[in-house]
Amino acid sequence: MSSTSPASTTENEVRDSWLPMIIIAMGQALMSFNVAAIPVSMGGMVESFNAPPTTVGTAIVLYSLGVSGFIMLGAKLGQRFGSKIFFQIAVSLFALAMVTMTLSPTAEIMLTAQALAGFAGAGLVPTLVVLIANHYRGKQQAEAVGWLGSARAIAGVLAFIIVGSVATFLSWRYAFALLIVHAAAILVLSFWLKPSPGRPTVQIDFFGVLLSAIGIISITFGFNNLRNWGVLMALPGAPFDLLGVSPAPALIVVGTMFLTSFFVWSSRRAHRGKTPLLALEIVSSPTEWAAVLALFIIVGMEGAINFSVPLYIQIVQGQTALQTSIAMMPFMLTVFFTAILIVRLYPHYTPRTIARSAFVLVAIGTAWLAFVVRNDWNTIPVIAGLITVGLGQGALVTLLFNVLVSLAPKDLAADVGSLRGVTQNMAAAVGTAVVGALLVGILSSLIIVNVASNPVISAELKDQVNLTNLTFLSDVQLKERLSGTTATEKEFAEAIAINADARTRALKIGFVLLSGLALFAIVPCSWLPDYRPGEIPASKRK
Repeated sequence: MSSTSPASTTENEVRDSWLPMIIIAMGQALMSFNVAAIPVSMGGMVESFNAPPTTVGTAIVLYSLGVSGFIMLGAKLGQRFGSKIFFQIAVSLFALAMVTMTLSPTAEIMLTAQALAGFAGAGLVPTLVVLIANHYRGKQQAEAVGWLGSARAIAGVLAFIIVGSVATFLSWRYAFALLIVHAAAILVLSFWLKPSPGRPTVQIDFFGVLLSAIGIISITFGFNNLRNWGVLMALPGAPFDLLGVSPAPALIVVGTMFLTSFFVWSSRRAHRGKTPLLALEIVSSPTEWAAVLALFIIVGMEGAINFSVPLYIQIVQGQTALQTSIAMMPFMLTVFFTAILIVRLYPHYTPRTIARSAFVLVAIGTAWLAFVVRNDWNTIPVIAGLITVGLGQGALVTLLFNVLVSLAPKDLAADVGSLRGVTQNMAAAVGTAVVGALLVGILSSLIIVNVASNPVISAELKDQVNLTNLTFLSDVQLKERLSGTTATEKEFAEAIAINADARTRALKIGFVLLSGLALFAIVPCSWLPDYRPGEIPASKRK
């Protein structure tokens, strides 16, 4: 199916030209629905597998590891075999992962399914960008990028609605079964995509794959285990220690060294006339690096919010997945509409201005949430805060991706797609892992301090309760934990009050820190383009 040029005027041509975009958007929605469905299903998974909430966070991380660790390989394989056929293969693999997810009898199998879905995503993410470049140009391409971002957002909205309802009234497994049907529909429709012949001359840099995969996986795995292994000094849960130091930060350092080596290796390979795993031309200027850093920050913040809010509603408050969906709906809907409508501002404001304004909105929204958040997420002030954050979130994800696409030649679209995928998935994993470690760390510190200084809690009860392995507990769960101790009725009430206060304060502190991060992100925005599309200098055109 061929696309139409911006100059096309007939209604039929315009309508036909958007059919490939529908298929591309469905591919994006397939992945985004899966990621958004995981935290909404948190309560059901915890009950089904008898596992802690952090296991659900690990599922998100494993998916992100698969995508970010091998997405650059997926981009090159797509170039070599053709984007259309590789898109179909990746969708089939994703369907297999969802079959495994739906039928998983244990948490380990569930985690394996998400890792498999991550490998499929590694092929899908860069291919989507190539398919857009194959079908659209100019203004239509910018609009298509906006729709790709909005597909990610609307999938999140649908996940919260559908998964919330299905998980509440049936089972979380049925929600993932729907993705099997979704993948099958994409495969049928994919035959309407424009043929894209492969390029057998494209070389696969397997040593580059090894360097990048080890680097990305080490960094992500290190961040994910900060809470269990220790931020600096090794905790009892660490598999080993390095002279008393936690292996988690060591993994992050090692991963950074491998990523640095990857960039050096890729540069040398390009100078020798060979194909690098990632074309470094797409990050050859401060503008492109600024876009990547800003994208990493905003997606990381999104991951933090998408994990912390369901954690609080389902685990702390003991509410259903449907109630979680309702509470998150204003945020997700705002992201969806903003991702689409932000394209209308491109002719009037520069990317630098839009990005700065969007991060200010995110900072204001998260700071507001820190002051108004209570046990009831449906209050008007909290909804207003989530909407404010959503305005900035939706604008930034679309804008920053469009900056990267517009600055790169068409033949490097796959490289832009892989860079976007690595950035977003690493950010989602790091954001989820760091906020989990941060919230639990703050919670533990507050509880330990309050228990130690509380005259009502007896010394005997303090000895009976393990304060070295604290996590977020509902009032019911706390009562169950204390039921095997010598706690009196008065001590029960005091412990519940301490726990409730610590949970709320931990979340408030987390939102304050997120607000500070959003303000910091204004700095890299200073290097974003300061011209509108019609004013692009000749030296910037590629």
